[in-house]
Amino acid sequence: MFDVLIIGGGVSGVSCALVLGSALQKPYANDKKIGILTHQKASSLQDALFNNAYGIPAGTLGKDLMENSLQQLQELYPEVTQLPNEKVLKVEGNAGNFTITTNKNNYTANVIVVGIGSANTFAIEGLTEYIIPHKKAMPEKNRIQLSNEDHLVAEGIYVAGTLAGHRSQLAIAAGSGAAVATDILTLWNDGKQSQHHDSTRPKL
Repeated sequence: MFDVLIIGGGVSGVSCALVLGSALQKPYANDKKIGILTHQKASSLQDALFNNAYGIPAGTLGKDLMENSLQQLQELYPEVTQLPNEKVLKVEGNAGNFTITTNKNNYTANVIVVGIGSANTFAIEGLTEYIIPHKKAMPEKNRIQLSNEDHLVAEGIYVAGTLAGHRSQLAIAAGSGAAVATDILTLWNDGKQSQHHDSTRPKL
């Protein structure tokens, strides 16, 4: 049973996982189990070149960023379980008791985060009922999003990145994933607004 299972190893999914992983030292999070399904064969990152993304050296290739971010997640927060090479087929159940079926296994989770792309090939059974036309993409691109209010699709189901209705910009996708993570931290902290920052300042 995962407390949170993230679907998608692209920008928004890994950003969410990094923030959650960094907060596992918090008293309200230290017993939480986090997983991320990193199957991202169709990620737009694979063909990307970044010259205008804050904090990322010009000329960085998306495929390298994808690989390095997953390595960073593994090295800094090995408690976050990475599940590669599994494609999600179905989500069923309710908040606190979701079953996620992949092409290889079944998992259970209290909360899920969907952070895959906005292509109209989206076909995860149990989530297709939330599909609407993408509000910030050109109609001819035929992009979709999941209906949501501030990333919340339904109780226990969050969406991040372009699938949440954001434009396809790395900084926006990363911020969207981080925003979802802080919402989950707030949920774990009994509704008290929460986030996690690392700092060079000595702890008092």
